[in-house]
Amino acid sequence: MAEAGVEVGAKGAEAASRVDADALSTALGVLRQRFGDRLQTGEALRRQHGHTLTWIENQPPDAVLFVETAAEVSDIVGIAATHRIPLIPFGAGTSLEGHVNAPSGGISLDFSRMNRLLRVNERDLDCVVEPGISRAELNAQLRDTGLFFPVDPGAETATLGGMASTRASGTSAVRYGTMRENVLNVTAVMADGKVFRSASRARKSAAGYDLTRLLVGAEGTLGIITELTVRLYGVPEVILAAVCRFKSLEGACNTVIQAIQLGGFGLARVELIDEMQIRAINTHSKTNFAEAPTLFLEFHGSKAAADDGIAQFKELADTEGALDYQWAEAEADRRRLWKARHEAYFSVKTTWPGKDVLATDVCVPISRLADCVLETQADIAATGLIAPIAGHAGDGNFHCSVVLDVHDATERKSVEGFLKRLAQRALDMDGTCTGEHGVGQGKMAYLSAEHGAGVDVMRQIKHSLDPLGIFNPGKIVL
Repeated sequence: MAEAGVEVGAKGAEAASRVDADALSTALGVLRQRFGDRLQTGEALRRQHGHTLTWIENQPPDAVLFVETAAEVSDIVGIAATHRIPLIPFGAGTSLEGHVNAPSGGISLDFSRMNRLLRVNERDLDCVVEPGISRAELNAQLRDTGLFFPVDPGAETATLGGMASTRASGTSAVRYGTMRENVLNVTAVMADGKVFRSASRARKSAAGYDLTRLLVGAEGTLGIITELTVRLYGVPEVILAAVCRFKSLEGACNTVIQAIQLGGFGLARVELIDEMQIRAINTHSKTNFAEAPTLFLEFHGSKAAADDGIAQFKELADTEGALDYQWAEAEADRRRLWKARHEAYFSVKTTWPGKDVLATDVCVPISRLADCVLETQADIAATGLIAPIAGHAGDGNFHCSVVLDVHDATERKSVEGFLKRLAQRALDMDGTCTGEHGVGQGKMAYLSAEHGAGVDVMRQIKHSLDPLGIFNPGKIVL
């Protein structure tokens, strides 16, 4: 696997039996007759639909099928079930834990053509979308309504279906929550080919099991999402961004902890960046931030509320060793700031060219954030690694972008040891092995330590809803 889970993921991939060649040939023949050139088997396209980020091996599907309607997906599931062909949903391929790999072969269902905004319910503050629409596309189409969809995982091309499937969050979670809170219902195709809707558009319900939450975060292993209803929010009167430099990483973390405990002060985003990551951002984005522990902040609200929140935050920050502030109110300035933050992964690749980069994340209760980050920094230094840190400090989630040569066995072993310690450190602090990247193949090794007997429950759910094991096999549980 990659991470500690790379080993497990790789073993799981090796153990998974390949799809029967005759059955695959028959199924592809049926699908080609039905869908024509929307079914593609070229090697380059297939590899693009396998895992392309971090160090998990690329395991391409046997074919790629561009779907256009939920009815088509239902028909495809029926054909796949008849011939026992795995189906791997594909949005934009921005996931980081091997979610779109095809360890047993099979067919990648590309949702890029199911990318419509179907309906906006302005009075109810929600909208209905197809899974292939990206966050950027959705907000561009919402612009004239005065509403927006806030969940921001960083990748502008990330699709709503993929974000729901991995239970994504990102920089804005401190104020607006994650996909778990912002998906009201989904329409999905189940393993028997039936299409079902998980809930109504009501903001709450006590009617039966929470099927929406079951599918949000299931990574396409229980059903294939073909439509979502998501919450919308009014565009704030004032949006003000700031960069705040600190004497120490501990002071930056403590400022965030106190701000959240005291009500947040209108914070919508609060990102923690360590010195090494600031260096990478400067190199890649041609910025000139001082190489020091830094918070990237954004305040939302009325003018009076934003001003008051800023004043209260500044008072806290000053007592924790804040050195200076840079403010950005103009939209263009704010966009440049957050673009630099969102390109953190690629900035590491730019700064250390020729190296591979493994992006991983953990999440702890916010009161333990400083402890976890500082212990992780000490581990990085002791191990001699290059691993810049950036995190969504407002909810205790942080990321390490580990630089290595994946072909160097010594480096790889050192990194695997670091990743195991990182995950265990988070679990020891009553945290989780992944705050937002998801499990996929890469984090499977940690689930037993985190959930214990709960993994058996997950496995029972998987086998009950997908008895043939055709939905994104080799992910989360085997």
